[in-house]
Amino acid sequence: MDIKETDFLGGDLALRTVKNNESLLMGAYAALGSQSDIVGNGAAEMTIQAAGVFSDELKPGDFYAAQTTHEWQFSADDVGIRDSYMAIDNFYRVIDRVNRVLAALPTAVTEVASDEALREKVKGEALFLRAFAHFELFRYYCKNYDPAGLGMMYMTESSLEARPRDLMKPYFENLLKDIAEAKPLLAQNLNDVYRANMLSAVGLNARVALYMRNWGEAEKSATEYINALPLASKTDFPKIWTDESKNEIAFKLARTVSAGRVGGIYRGVFGKNSAGNLVAPASISWIPSDKLWNMFDQNNDIRFKEYLIDEPILAAVTGKPSKIVNKYRGSGYGTGNENVNDIKIFRTAEMYLIRAEARAEQGKFTGANSGETDLNVLRDARINAYTNQVFPSKDALIKAIMDERFKELAFEGHRFWDLKRRSLPVQRLASDAPKPASMTLPADDYHFSLPIPNAEISGNPLIQQNEGYASK
Repeated sequence: MDIKETDFLGGDLALRTVKNNESLLMGAYAALGSQSDIVGNGAAEMTIQAAGVFSDELKPGDFYAAQTTHEWQFSADDVGIRDSYMAIDNFYRVIDRVNRVLAALPTAVTEVASDEALREKVKGEALFLRAFAHFELFRYYCKNYDPAGLGMMYMTESSLEARPRDLMKPYFENLLKDIAEAKPLLAQNLNDVYRANMLSAVGLNARVALYMRNWGEAEKSATEYINALPLASKTDFPKIWTDESKNEIAFKLARTVSAGRVGGIYRGVFGKNSAGNLVAPASISWIPSDKLWNMFDQNNDIRFKEYLIDEPILAAVTGKPSKIVNKYRGSGYGTGNENVNDIKIFRTAEMYLIRAEARAEQGKFTGANSGETDLNVLRDARINAYTNQVFPSKDALIKAIMDERFKELAFEGHRFWDLKRRSLPVQRLASDAPKPASMTLPADDYHFSLPIPNAEISGNPLIQQNEGYASK
């Protein structure tokens, strides 16, 4: 054990140059969006699926093996949580990689003159990814924002030392500091939306402010995003979901067949027989809930056919669900890129909904420059022959905004956390629930925060378990 490995490549060599550090930064992006049989779902895919499985967005298809998660029966030692929704492992992997970059970058060797500008850009992206990953950990494992409540561990350096969880006040101070420091260092244009840029930092700041209930900051940041990147036209909106257009998008994760077919969990993968005819998937794990399906104006809402489809091919197969998710369809059934689509992280539509909610909460629920205005603008962009609505109260508008988030952001990783942050229950239709007991998760139930897995507690005995799970 005392013999030094001759083939060991330490950080002093692996991260010697600015370019070396950029390479590890790419590894952090990969951890955010990669998918493999070894580490399970990548962080982004996991969040998209979790927000649907735990909420009223999805119902079981023809293969149901997630009773504990879908029916909120999970505990700290539940294999479904540890292996399928191990957010701690996924997001702290991202954080560890960017912390190594941030430690090595100040003294990294410049090889060409352009490396100095690259050094600043890499630093900005690393800070952004650190803030983004820590925010996702908050959504999974913490209660609603409370300065005196438990956050997670905000890691600013790579370390294996056991440590307790931070309180939310310093946790969010660090998070907001990282966003603020990153913003001027990031690319000031949208030439490459596959890497963090200034506008993606603005979008993250708006989202964080929403969860903190800092309505003024949420409105301000959402407005900055909206002014820089308008809503897609009705003609261009479908192209977002075929990845022909980057309208509305400040940041997304590239997907390839090797990285994982994100749409596969909603549609399965079609095959072809010897005659070249399509063969239905062996199983379809998750399908849209009847509740979500029925929310849309199926004749006039252009989102309906982009997000959902009643597939005649599947309707003809006994026992197969035919109403499936269409949002991540890729290049079509039985083709090489079936179910392969980029994952959209920040979109202008979300910013309109953030601003609408923030304005409503500040009493600006009707009239000019109000939450009502924002909601009507978004609906008009999505619904043919839409007539503007007038809302009589803040509460009426907030309910409409939540319904609109349910539709607009479907399968993008928000629904469960939206219900949680607004202290609303998960309320499924009887047709969407496997059994009566799984129809309702009461508002503020402890299951809205996932348990710290036993494997993590074994590795870090100082970490505090979430309320409700300690004796399980």
